[in-house]
Amino acid sequence: MLTDRLQGNWQIKVGGAMVASFVAMALIVPFVYDYDGDILKHAIDFKYHAPGAEFWFGSDNYGRDVFARVLWGARITLVIGCSSVIVALAVGVPLGMLSGYWGRWRDEVLMRVNDAFMCLPGLMVALLLVSVLGSNLWNAILAIGISYIPRVVRVVRSATIGLKNEEFVIAARARGEGDAYIVFQEILPNIWTVVIVEAGIRIGFAIILGAALSYLSLGVQPPAPGWGLMIYESRQLIFLAPWTLIFPSVALALIIISFNVFGEGLRRLLDPRDRSFDLN
Repeated sequence: MLTDRLQGNWQIKVGGAMVASFVAMALIVPFVYDYDGDILKHAIDFKYHAPGAEFWFGSDNYGRDVFARVLWGARITLVIGCSSVIVALAVGVPLGMLSGYWGRWRDEVLMRVNDAFMCLPGLMVALLLVSVLGSNLWNAILAIGISYIPRVVRVVRSATIGLKNEEFVIAARARGEGDAYIVFQEILPNIWTVVIVEAGIRIGFAIILGAALSYLSLGVQPPAPGWGLMIYESRQLIFLAPWTLIFPSVALALIIISFNVFGEGLRRLLDPRDRSFDLN
């Protein structure tokens, strides 16, 4: 049973708790710190304060509270990761299902185009798109989402191929149902687990790519507290104020690890072929 499999799944427990912590942080921070008043204002008299009672994570070269900026950065990071994955799923899931269901020459054409895009590194595709669209948060989200569409297509196509000859699909064809009905009403409800697992894993990768774009000043723009941007701005302060680099770096690493662990836990939980829970 699913509950029994959940009991032995430490990854979904640990990863889920970590993900929930970051989500809670992102939801609560607007009620704790005012964005304009606490995040953007400069207080030169307080610059380079080491971590302590007044500034838990210290202050940066503009006198801004690093702790407040890291908390707000969680909100921005989750927006980038979740929104870009939604873009990838919105395009990749229908394409993958149609390609797998159609088969033959249409599948061949779609997959050859898809494979060509998969050969390109995601960062390269995102850089190209952002350079064309312009450097801002929403263009970065769109670029990251587009760069991950081919991977979603490949995963969903494989799941669709495994179902298209099942009895319930054959029965729908016998009733005279069209391709769109069969794909979206019969097949889609049966591959939601695959889509959910892919989304959970892909968010971590999207966050990495978003941080890379922000580090290159192509994503989140100053003075917004994106973690990748904070790391870029603090690279020259590593000896003078190392806390300005350490805390956003640790936060970025933890959120990526949390989504990867949670995504792997989801895969093990929802994959009926996984027998690792039966060891006890």
